[in-house]
Amino acid sequence: MNQPSFGPQPFIKLGEKLKALRKSSQESLAEVSGAVEIEEHILERFETGMDRPDEEILNLLINHYRVNDQRALQLWELAGYSDNVDLDIEEAVTAAKQLIMVLATDGRTIYTDNVNIDVNSKGMTLSFSQSSPIGKPFTVSRLGMSYETAHEVQKAINTALTYAKYATKRPLLPPGKKA
Repeated sequence: MNQPSFGPQPFIKLGEKLKALRKSSQESLAEVSGAVEIEEHILERFETGMDRPDEEILNLLINHYRVNDQRALQLWELAGYSDNVDLDIEEAVTAAKQLIMVLATDGRTIYTDNVNIDVNSKGMTLSFSQSSPIGKPFTVSRLGMSYETAHEVQKAINTALTYAKYATKRPLLPPGKKA
């Protein structure tokens, strides 16, 4: 395991990896800090190696950057968390995804003008985004589902679109009886 160094920047290697992930995704500190809901200066301290993210924030960053299992394990080790985790990497990723689902409850309606769909053998992830003035779309929400659920969602959307297109105004009162 890679042990963090204990100097003025005890997590410099972790910080370098986090900064490289952000740069490769072409996102600003503000975009990433907004996506994982932490303050920008805190993310900057992580990237400079001054501090390490707690386990929940590290999970959020791993999911935000869509890090593969091997790289996620490397980040955990650089943060010094590998001794605290008795899960294999697949269980850790599953736990992280479950954590995200718990934290992602928000009653506000977020509008989108773009969707990107990623598929794998178990299902799909829909990434909804909005256009931004700097040109790169900003992800506002991600939604994962099985193929069975996707078919149900597809039916519901088709029904709603058909209704919206062809439905006429309903009368306010029921029709009168004919004598």
